[in-house]
Amino acid sequence: MNNSSTTLGDTATESLNTKDMRRVLGSSLLGSVIEYYDFILYATAAALIFDKVFFGNLGPGLALFASFGTLAVGYVARPLGGIIFGHFGDIVGRKQMLVLSMMMMGVATIAIGLLPTTASIGIAAPVILVLLRMVQGISVGGEWGGATLMALEHAPASKRGLAASFANAGGPAGGLLATFVVSGVSALTGDQFLVWGWRIPFLFSAVLIVVGMVIRLKVAESPVFKELEAKAVVVEKERRSPITRVLRNHPRTVVITLVASLGFYTMQGILTSWGVSVAVAEGVDRSTVLNIKGLAAVFTIAVCFWAARLSDRIGRRSVLTLGGVLGVLWAFPALYLMHNGTAWGFMLAVLVGNGVIQGILAGPIGAYISELFPADVRYTGASLSYQGAATLGAGFTPMIATALTLAGGFVWVGVFWVAVLFLGLIAVRMSPEGAQSQQALVSSKKKLLLR
Repeated sequence: MNNSSTTLGDTATESLNTKDMRRVLGSSLLGSVIEYYDFILYATAAALIFDKVFFGNLGPGLALFASFGTLAVGYVARPLGGIIFGHFGDIVGRKQMLVLSMMMMGVATIAIGLLPTTASIGIAAPVILVLLRMVQGISVGGEWGGATLMALEHAPASKRGLAASFANAGGPAGGLLATFVVSGVSALTGDQFLVWGWRIPFLFSAVLIVVGMVIRLKVAESPVFKELEAKAVVVEKERRSPITRVLRNHPRTVVITLVASLGFYTMQGILTSWGVSVAVAEGVDRSTVLNIKGLAAVFTIAVCFWAARLSDRIGRRSVLTLGGVLGVLWAFPALYLMHNGTAWGFMLAVLVGNGVIQGILAGPIGAYISELFPADVRYTGASLSYQGAATLGAGFTPMIATALTLAGGFVWVGVFWVAVLFLGLIAVRMSPEGAQSQQALVSSKKKLLLR
């Protein structure tokens, strides 16, 4: 892996507390919150609603499997979104792609909220649902890379881990918002929730999109991309196909960063999608499960920022290693707790697994991946590996977990969980520190010596 070209350039100040940086970080956070509100809202609906609304003609087990299948479609589309948006983000600019991704997500989510059920229009309903889920997947596939890079590339070298984490924190924050909205609407609409109440959270997305667009349009383009534009006359040929350059020059980086990210998304798929359906099936009240899931997201956000800041001091690899080891140790206890049919069991499993361990993994992952790719293909490379991990990890994990449980019990889900995180640990230890992380580490050591 050649990190010689990953230097982002120095910033005039080492603080994130400036007017411009606050606007950039706020835009990255809020944009990701809105995108992931829409995306994770679908995951919640797939676990609790769509098997009954769109696949009610199938048996309970098959209906849930089919519902998770439509969930997986969105994850399959995410690498495609990363490639498409990455291509134009590396050539046209980060900002324009972020505006487009938000518009696409909003339209798709609102359309899902207006979609007639299978009882009304037959097989056309699940077909249209799948197509809209694909649009969601393409959109969120482009969002993460752009939001992460806008924060990372505006920030000073010593704070880039923390800055990049604002985009990652948007995931659990969006999930928190989606969970509480669904829980609140479920409580208000009662028996009518599965009839029409479930549509309200999807239609609420229209309000969020308007707010997000107003803020996002005020953010300046990444200074790193402006530097690339200034050199465009010289390197235009090389910049025409970022995906080709990534696959030709950085295949090992793609594979390693993808595998390193798998554990984070596998835990998400098991705990917050499949685990929700398991807890409800074991007798835990639906609203209670959703509230616990939301509480766990609060922990995830707080731990995410802490872990990102820690990675600026001790390195991305060290923090990711800590999270991976804890994830392996927590696999079987978490699965046992999720299956014991109590609210406290589910709460403990999710608070530790999703709230703490996923937060540790989420904090540095954006900076870790981005710093290993050179600036002129960073949007494409980072998006490809991260969204590939999302597809393989969160996208297929609920289906895999359901199939493994049907075939041999939840013990095999634990084996799968441990194997994925163990592979992630190997990948992290095989990779170097990114150029910016290494720069920050050297600076931190110098400051300690001066003391």
